[in-house]
Amino acid sequence: MSPSSPAPGEAGDVDFPRGIEPAAASENDVLATAAAGPRALRGGGLRLLAFGAGTLVSVFSAALLLRHLGRADTGRYATVLSLVAIVASLSDLGLTAVGVREISSRPQAERSDLARDLLGLRITLTLLGGLITTGIAAVAYSPRLAAGVALASIGLLLQTIQDNYSLSLVVGLRFGWIALLDFMRLLFTAIATALLVLVGATLLPFLGMSIPVGLLLIAGTVLLIRGSRSLAPSFDVARWRGFLAGMVPYSLAIAASALYFRVAILLVAAISSPGQAGDFGACFRIVEVLAMVPILLIGSALPIFSRAASNDHERLGYALGRVFEVTTIVGAWVAVSVAVAAPLVIEIVGGRQFKGAAPVLALQGIGVGAMFVSQVWANGLLSLGLYRRILAISLSALAMNAALVAALTAVDGSRGAAIATSIAEIVLAVVQMLAVVRSRPGLRPSLRVLPRTALAAGLGLAPLALAYLGVPTIVRLFVSSVLFIGVIAATRAYPPELLDLLPSRRLNLDNERTA
Repeated sequence: MSPSSPAPGEAGDVDFPRGIEPAAASENDVLATAAAGPRALRGGGLRLLAFGAGTLVSVFSAALLLRHLGRADTGRYATVLSLVAIVASLSDLGLTAVGVREISSRPQAERSDLARDLLGLRITLTLLGGLITTGIAAVAYSPRLAAGVALASIGLLLQTIQDNYSLSLVVGLRFGWIALLDFMRLLFTAIATALLVLVGATLLPFLGMSIPVGLLLIAGTVLLIRGSRSLAPSFDVARWRGFLAGMVPYSLAIAASALYFRVAILLVAAISSPGQAGDFGACFRIVEVLAMVPILLIGSALPIFSRAASNDHERLGYALGRVFEVTTIVGAWVAVSVAVAAPLVIEIVGGRQFKGAAPVLALQGIGVGAMFVSQVWANGLLSLGLYRRILAISLSALAMNAALVAALTAVDGSRGAAIATSIAEIVLAVVQMLAVVRSRPGLRPSLRVLPRTALAAGLGLAPLALAYLGVPTIVRLFVSSVLFIGVIAATRAYPPELLDLLPSRRLNLDNERTA
């Protein structure tokens, strides 16, 4: 059986939508060119930079907001955002990710209609969810809070529209613009927050500031994609039914993933002491931010995976293998860095009262490193349309994580819970890789990177011993990174294609082509 043929018994997995023809290459289709990989990698880096800068802006914005609103209104503000976050989750449930997959694998002539269908469906689900949640807030809380939910829901609707318009940028691998738009959302929000604080605004204007921010971002996105697609939504219920029927397994998998860490937090709170639960919760907030890194970095490659999965499994195997090697190295470096820097990070974020959380964060860093590899194979499964297999793995991972957390928390409190979540993440990454390979044996990756990265990680952890000599954490982190990168370079664990991204190397290659 050739690598491009479905494995026996898998036909039921690739059933949404049916009748997809391999996308034909065109002059303007960057996904069909050799430039796709480097553009995706650089785009992922740009998104990470934007995420880091946006995080700093958000910290400043949050500090202004919390000090201005005070404890009571801050609680109301958080309540409204939590309710609207539920609407956001239920109105998406994987539609955006599936939209990227489907649009990437369709001929260009079909992409605009598919994007319009997805836009109409998302608008309908968001409006319905916003109306229901506003009604619940009016009954369960107060008319003022309900008004806040209504305003925030309008802002969510505008963000939903802008996200749909951005699909054209994602499929075109124009991640520099996406990174800029992501950052501008946070920057505009911070500016609006500062202005409202200056004029002494009450709660409701802060909940409604997402509306002007959303309008500005829609305007900017429209300027970037003008002429490439229709901006009007389509309300074809029959086609929506086909989308939703085919992606139910994936939607359930997304819901299971959303519960993954929440279940761990609830179990730690129920089984251990409040102090242990506080340590685990503080580390979770840090891990939650770090978890965005692999999502942004590897998500940039999803359009390439999806295109290759539709008509070129040899290219898909090459792309998955190279991204797997890079993420193994980056994930191991992140895990080592978190372990070394944990005391400093905890002191900055939580203060000395959370000193006991440092070992917990160090252990959770292993799980963060595994998330990098897990994301590669999760995107591989998604690009192949194996939704039922994704659901089975997600539910199994949720059950395994809950069982491990419950057992190990009872033995060693928050540290036991951290060990449990890290074990679960490692097992999840391995199972996802095996699921891809079992479905398509031709996608089996080379494992040459594993022993070399393990050696680099081992040496990278050596500076932990310097703590007994009183060496500052920041110095230990620097030495750790130098040792890690040195071993990676000496053993050539990295894919050779990475060198082609260096400016000097690219210039030499361009000169060779010209000659």
